[in-house]
Amino acid sequence: MLFSARAEYACLAMLELAAQYGNPHPVRLSEIASKHGITSPRFLVQILIQLNKAGLVTSTRGAAGGYHLAKKPTDITLADVVAAVEGLEPPTARVKKRRPASPLAGALQDVWDRIREAYDEFLRTQQTILQETTLAQLVEAGQPPQYVI
Repeated sequence: MLFSARAEYACLAMLELAAQYGNPHPVRLSEIASKHGITSPRFLVQILIQLNKAGLVTSTRGAAGGYHLAKKPTDITLADVVAAVEGLEPPTARVKKRRPASPLAGALQDVWDRIREAYDEFLRTQQTILQETTLAQLVEAGQPPQYVI
């Protein structure tokens, strides 16, 4: 599975909220959009509604409103975020094995089987990486180096 703009924007929004975790003031949608080059605030609102329904963010209404993480950044993985906006990845469809109609069809089927196996392995690896990566880890990795003089 390659990621959609929806998943990417959701991850960016969650990372911005994670970076500001602990700040008592909610993070405004316009701040998230401008910092990360998201040109469609309406699209971002839809994404944040999904994240709210999934229990990953809370929202505050009003002039001073905005969003906060609903959990600590160490408790939210990229798999949580992607699942909230994209749903869970369905298992790869398995084609019934049948006897090839010809030797050429058999040779082609062998290639399809190898590709399917590689794709399944790719999906398993991708899911593992998403499950092991927390927002806190990415916020830390995204900080500029601090030099002591």
